[in-house]
Amino acid sequence: MSTPGTRTRTRKSPHQRSAEIHSAAVEIARESGLSALTLRAVAARAGVAPGLVAHYADSMDDLVARAFRELAASELEQVRAEVALVEDPPARLARMIATVLASDHDDITLVWVDAWSLGRGSAALGAAIDEQMGAWQAFISEIIEDGRACGLFRTDAPDAVAWQILAMIDGISAHALTRGTDAAAFAMRLAQACETLVGAEPGVIVARLAR
Repeated sequence: MSTPGTRTRTRKSPHQRSAEIHSAAVEIARESGLSALTLRAVAARAGVAPGLVAHYADSMDDLVARAFRELAASELEQVRAEVALVEDPPARLARMIATVLASDHDDITLVWVDAWSLGRGSAALGAAIDEQMGAWQAFISEIIEDGRACGLFRTDAPDAVAWQILAMIDGISAHALTRGTDAAAFAMRLAQACETLVGAEPGVIVARLAR
């Protein structure tokens, strides 16, 4: 028999509890980076005991990898949607560059920076990084192939060039995160480098940054 003021506890299913713990990990990673993901931090955010996190997560490495995978995949999905708003390949590359270097993208940049560091000691995170890097490379390669098909890009190695562009995006994004320099300047330099790599006419991508 319940009495006034007694809180009724609802037993949650293992699936619900696991989902709550995962959501808590994703929230922390988005706000403070993967390095902030600890057993106690996730437990506090989820409102459970640390032992319960350990019970539902195979390991902290797996929990970190899952959080990274969700955030990275969501980032790519959002960038794809933004890029789809413009039609020609130079404009799509310009939109991608402007999107990933925008200041409101700093949170996911921090997640990537932490992932590269922590991934050295985590097989699970390393595999997730490889997976998401591959997805990004394929996305960029698609844009380059479209540019070749319409005669605007003249590279003979779209896959290799896609990896080069991705490497530049990662490096410049990390640099901008620590320097706090005007993102527009970084975007301009990256666009100029992309023009050379894809074999585009000088200025064809740069001109579309301001549109």
